[in-house]
Amino acid sequence: MRPHSRVDRNDHIGGDKDSIVSLSLSQFVPLPTVAPGTWRYVRVPLVASVPLAFLNPVLAVFCLFVVAGIVWFHRDPTRSPPPSGVVAPADGRVSIIRTEDERVRVAVFMNVTDVHINRAPMAGTVTAVEHTPGKHLPAFTKESERNERVRIDCGDYEVTLIAGAVARRIHPYVERGDELEAGDRIGHISFGSRADVLFPPRYDPGDVRVETGQRVRAGETVIAAAP
Repeated sequence: MRPHSRVDRNDHIGGDKDSIVSLSLSQFVPLPTVAPGTWRYVRVPLVASVPLAFLNPVLAVFCLFVVAGIVWFHRDPTRSPPPSGVVAPADGRVSIIRTEDERVRVAVFMNVTDVHINRAPMAGTVTAVEHTPGKHLPAFTKESERNERVRIDCGDYEVTLIAGAVARRIHPYVERGDELEAGDRIGHISFGSRADVLFPPRYDPGDVRVETGQRVRAGETVIAAAP
């Protein structure tokens, strides 16, 4: 089932309008690498800052700060995956390590200051991308199990992107049939939240290489060794 509701493929791959905005801006200033769709958020405060520079310079400066904040929140730094192991799906702190029906789950909580790009923890083929509507409760609480989410099923493992109290949009980049390598970008959650990995059945708790509360980097930190 393809994602729906808040999930729009044109929104996460950039879309024609978004590409036009970024190309226009790149003629004047070098653009940082950011999550697809970022320039849509930037458009309004950036355009507003031009007339405000003459009418109200203070508000113009405020708009530019908003622009800088949006770009920073959606930054997309280059990552170098290690040659082996399961890598973290998100930047942030490990919030959950537990066993469910004899399978290991590791969750990473992203706050608003973390990079929001999510990455594949290991190689695989996407077999399904499912969107589940829900609430927007703090992602670090037990109640977040009822939150809106997108589950990316890769056969023997799954990644679940969970919205939180601040994050209101989940943007998956993949669809059924896509081939993934460890560290590939698979989506982003605007303004943070949580990403879970449900490991293949062959993994057990002894294979996990991180602890609750430990900071990790998406696509680089090894969270489990191959059994």
